[in-house]
Amino acid sequence: MKGKILIVDDQFGIRILLNEVFQKEGYSTFQAANGIQALDIVKKHSPDLVLLDMKIPGMDGIEILKRMKIIDPEIRVIIMTAYGELDMIQEAKDLGAITHFAKPFDIDDIRGAVKIYADRSQGV
Repeated sequence: MKGKILIVDDQFGIRILLNEVFQKEGYSTFQAANGIQALDIVKKHSPDLVLLDMKIPGMDGIEILKRMKIIDPEIRVIIMTAYGELDMIQEAKDLGAITHFAKPFDIDDIRGAVKIYADRSQGV
């Protein structure tokens, strides 16, 4: 069985797209539209990898990342940002994000990164 992936994005279309791609690849997927949902899923399901959008109304990506790391210091997080958010990218990396993708992203690039990071946590 492949790993568990949590997709955190307030944009429904992006969640559906990523969900479909990774389910087809054989991963278990979870979706969250905001920080509260995301943290709840992290507590209940311990995902192997999180795809986290930085621009989320309410609790932003940095705050969500900080709180995820408190729940699970080993959690692997890939962040998604709009172009030009360099400060946010650096802060997220300082907090332990493993890599980032700028939107609009190439789905094959994300698929490749997920394969590397989600499978690595499975000991593959």
